[in-house]
Amino acid sequence: MVAKIGYLLPTREQIMRGQNEAKPLLRLAEKAEDLGFDSVWAGDSLLARPRHEPLTLLAAVAGRTRRVNLGTAVLVVPIRNPVLMAHQIATLDQVSDGRVLLGVGAGIDTPNVHAEFEAAGKTFEKRFGTMLEAVRLMRKLWTGEEVHWEGRWKVHGGKLAPKPVQPGGPPMWGGGSAPASLSRAAKHFDGWFPTGPADAAVWGSKWESVKAEARSHGRNPDAMTGALYLTISVADNAEKAEENLMAYLNNYYGALGPKMRAGEACYSGPPEGTGRWLKGFIDAGASHLVLRFAGDHDRQMETVSKMRRELGI
Repeated sequence: MVAKIGYLLPTREQIMRGQNEAKPLLRLAEKAEDLGFDSVWAGDSLLARPRHEPLTLLAAVAGRTRRVNLGTAVLVVPIRNPVLMAHQIATLDQVSDGRVLLGVGAGIDTPNVHAEFEAAGKTFEKRFGTMLEAVRLMRKLWTGEEVHWEGRWKVHGGKLAPKPVQPGGPPMWGGGSAPASLSRAAKHFDGWFPTGPADAAVWGSKWESVKAEARSHGRNPDAMTGALYLTISVADNAEKAEENLMAYLNNYYGALGPKMRAGEACYSGPPEGTGRWLKGFIDAGASHLVLRFAGDHDRQMETVSKMRRELGI
């Protein structure tokens, strides 16, 4: 199977270096398209891990590209008003001629994310129910029909325009690797989009569980996308690649760096090993891989593009 390969823009990394400019990110997005990447992605956070706002940034990317899908990895749904969010996403889908993909999540359980929810006026403990209701409401609004809604939000005869280019709205992939996350993906989303595990066989087993549960709910698992968010450090010298990876994770996550190395899908090593590692997930059923690079983005994008052509993935 030939999978799609995506590229994650370093929005958080730039801010950590004190660089607020968006132009370097737009240049990287253009380069990703030129090198044959299938999608360009942006992460999300308000205050917990400050970065460029993803929907706004992807609208700018849409104007600088013609082919790549534009994705969120992942959009923290419960901190946003779903009516406004549905309007923004529908407009982005129109601006990009139907290229939007939405990785969605509810936020991780850490003190800075709790503070982020409080700053947004949202209740962290109710985030999963809030997310699922927001998703249902957005999908209803994306029909373009008159909507009546009585829940956390009140909509009385509201009609959203423009509708997204993609009928029913952009595909939404649920993140997370916990059993409850797998179940939510199977019941409510168009795909599964975790950050791990690093073992392709384990990922494949979980993906089979998602598809089996989707089938039990009368859904067609073949219409769903098995995706993965991966962090990689590619260098000819394996020790240097691992050193770069750990430096990146420790800088990004602080004391949690080693834990993330063990729990997330991470790889360090030479290009040929990178190709084999990625192919393991593809063979296990992944059809869309999103790459986060540790270190030099230009060089590693070029390396992966060349490796991909050589391996036919």
